[in-house]
Parts: sequence; C-alpha cells; structure tokens
Amino acid sequence: MNSLIRRKLVENGYRLKVSHKGFCTGASARVSSSNVTCMNSSDRGEPYDVAIVGGGMVGLALACSLARMPMTKHLKVAIIDSNPALSSGLSIKKEDPPDARVSTVTPATISLFKDIGAWKYVEQHRHAYFDQMQVWDYTGLGYTRYDARDVHKEYLGCVVENKVLQSSLLSCMQDTYFQKTIYPSRLSSMALNPSILSMGAKSTSSGLNERGNLAKLDLNDGNSLYAKLVVGADGSKSHVRELAGFKTTGWKYSQNAIICTVEHTAENRCAWQRFLPTGPIALLPIGDNFSNIVWTMNPQEATDRKLMVEDDFVKNVNYALDYGFGPHPKSSNFGSGGIFSWFKTDTTISAKECFKVPPKVVKLASERMVFPLSLMHANNYASKHVVLIGDAAHTVHPLAGQGVNLGFGDAFALSRIISEGIAVGTDIAEVNLLKKYEAERKTANVTMMAILDGFQRAYSVDFGPLNVLRAAAFHGAQYIPPLKRSIISYASGDQRLPIFS
Repeated sequence: MNSLIRRKLVENGYRLKVSHKGFCTGASARVSSSNVTCMNSSDRGEPYDVAIVGGGMVGLALACSLARMPMTKHLKVAIIDSNPALSSGLSIKKEDPPDARVSTVTPATISLFKDIGAWKYVEQHRHAYFDQMQVWDYTGLGYTRYDARDVHKEYLGCVVENKVLQSSLLSCMQDTYFQKTIYPSRLSSMALNPSILSMGAKSTSSGLNERGNLAKLDLNDGNSLYAKLVVGADGSKSHVRELAGFKTTGWKYSQNAIICTVEHTAENRCAWQRFLPTGPIALLPIGDNFSNIVWTMNPQEATDRKLMVEDDFVKNVNYALDYGFGPHPKSSNFGSGGIFSWFKTDTTISAKECFKVPPKVVKLASERMVFPLSLMHANNYASKHVVLIGDAAHTVHPLAGQGVNLGFGDAFALSRIISEGIAVGTDIAEVNLLKKYEAERKTANVTMMAILDGFQRAYSVDFGPLNVLRAAAFHGAQYIPPLKRSIISYASGDQRLPIFS
C-alpha cells in the first residue's frame, strides 16, 4: 500500500511539473497556416507519432507524403529545425537571379511531387525542364547525346533551385490539414525507451500511451518532446545518426566542387557535362538565360578559381566547356573510318546525334560556392524508434545530380511502408517494419552509389589505354539503342540497371 501511495505521489508531481512547462516558448514562431502550430496548453503531455529532425527538402517531402496518404494523414507529426524560413516563409523574387544551389529532379521524383500536390507550387516559380543532354570526354575520343524521345518521355529532368523545392513543399504542407508542429530549435540529446512513468496522456491513433515506449528528444532551447518514431533527415552530419549510434562507411575524394549561376545571351535548353582531367564540369539550364555550373576539381584549383576575378573565371568556364584540355569529338571518329567503326553498322548520323558546342557564358550571376566531396553510407538505416533518410543515410558524388533524388526516394518509400504497417496494425516504430524500408532503399542507394563512384574513379586517371576504353563506353552508349535507353531510364528514376533490356 505504501509503495502504491509513493508511486501516485510521483505521478502527480510529474504531472504538476509538466503542466507548468510548455513545449513551445515565446521564441517559437507560428507558421501562417492555421494547421501548423506551436505546442499549446491543450497539447501538453501528448506525444507525437513521428518526429522529423530536419526540415529541409527531404524532411518536408516526408511530412507532405504522410499528410496525403489515407492511412497516415491522421498521424501527429513534429518537425524540428532551427531554420527561421520554416516559420516565416521563404522569400523568392522572380527578378532575382537564380541561387547557386540547385537540384536536378528526375521524372520519377516529379511524378511523386505531383502525387502529393507539391509540383504545382514548383511550377509557379522559375524552373527548367530539359529534354536533351550531352556528355563527352576531354580527349575528343567519345561523346553521347541523350534525348527524352528515345524513351518516349517529355523530358529527362528539371533543374530547380533548392529554395524553390523547399518553399513548394512548405506550401504543400501548409495547404494540407494534418496535425503538425514546427519546433524552431535544434536537437541536443535523444533517449530511446526512457524509463519514465506513464502520465496517463491520451493515446493517439497509433496507441501511444506509455512514455517508456517512446523516444525522448531534448532541444537546445530547453523544450522536450516524445515521439514514437524519430526520423533523421538532418543531413550528412546527422546528429540523429550520431546519437542513435549508427556507424558509417565512406571516404573523401580529395576533390572540391565549385558551384555558381552564370548567364548566357540566349536560353539554354540542354544539360551538358564534360569529363576533364581533374573532374567533370556540368552546365545545367535553370530558366531564362541562366545556367548552373557544377565544376569538380582539386581543392587548390577550387580555391584559386573562387578567388579569381570574374572575367578570368568566365574565360576558365568557357575554356573548360569548349576546346580546353582537348579537341571536340568528331563524327569521323565514330563513322566508317574511325577507330570504333566496328561498333556501328549504320554510320549515318542524324542532326540530333551530332556533337554540339555548349552556349557561351557571358557573365557570372551569383557568388561562387565551394564544398568538399565525399561518399558516405550508413551501415544501417533503421533501429527501433529511429530511421534515417536522405543525406543522413548516404551522400554521393554530385556528377549525375542523383543525391537529392535518392533522398526523395527514401522519404516516399518510408511513408509508404509506414502506411502499409498501419494498415495491418503494426507499430510504426517496430524495427521489423523499418527494416523493410532499409532493405528496399539500401539496394537502390548502394547501386547508384557504386555506379557514381565507379565513374568518378574511372575519370580520375589520365592514361592512354583507359582513355580508349572510356571512349568506347561513350560510343556504345551513343550508338547501341538498347543500352542508351536503359541508361536514360535508370537515370530518370526507373529502378533498372543500365544494361541491355
């Protein structure tokens, strides 16, 4: 009897303490939508179904997908991110030049954005579809031109500023009625299965009624919250991954990428990528007369080119995209008299297959940003109560622009698997359910990572016989239709390896 009394006193005291401590302080900003709120007095003591740590593009994509699916739209979701734009909104002015940080979104990702109702917001801002792409080698021995019509698609992809993607997902989330709270703070610590007595809080639709079966998240502004499932969407330096004890495998590439926005005299409608001795340079259309540059090189070159005067930098870019380091590929290399003539039975080259020179860059339209390149992969994506998505689970070389598409694939796959679990009465934090997500996404992510890493290594060596082999690969991709179709389909987001089909 005495032990029962003591336990009741502890419970009552704990209730009293919590009743005087809200989960949102006065510093917590409220989003314009009435459906996105800070915690109020009626919410105190109620845990969340899902806490998404990281309100970037991938984290918001997960929130939007959960909000749109019939089996998950009732879930109570917390989003933890210190970015004030999540509360005040992102300012996007049409008259401003494009930001240097962009993503190349695949047709598969666009389809998923349309499913959740987010793509219509993207189309309200600047974006650039492209239906052609040219890839070539600095040696002049090989090139490939891809066309969306080869696989009966309207486009190969769409280049969008990251801030436009994030703003569109935020607008989509605000336009959807579901229980969501944004915490403008950072995660400081996390405890799994904290040994705290039940406070008798209302159970949610997922049966959250015991604090001992939840993860406790402490924020750096002094607030705390509980959640059934914690999703780490907090980037390559994920604090969730660290606190959960997930190990990683990876390496640095001894390369940096310099990114910026440049301007032409006319609109660019094609994506271009040239492999140079120190790494690839990509020229991506971003709408109007603007393009985005992603140029990989060694760290010293990146530092030098970031600091050089604008005119010299523009000359460097045009040199790298034109005759610099080697000649243009010529059709004769691939025709009846070329070294690869045995590849091709019909040597007629249509106009769309001919090598073309990229449009000249006339000026720089943004600051130049430099960041180091690396490969990282979490050995596990999931454990009980915790799961990783996006860059928190994997980072890749940017040469094919696939990083964010892998992250979006994670987000949509996780929401679907959670929905399937709820449909059969499975606990959304059950490790066996989360491991289904891990198994599905690991296969897709590791395959793409291996391909990108292989490309990076193959084009990091300037060696005669290897140069010929690389040129042969370009030639095969250009003139063997089944191989070309498979490459386009795989790069577009279809889960098929680039092999004959």
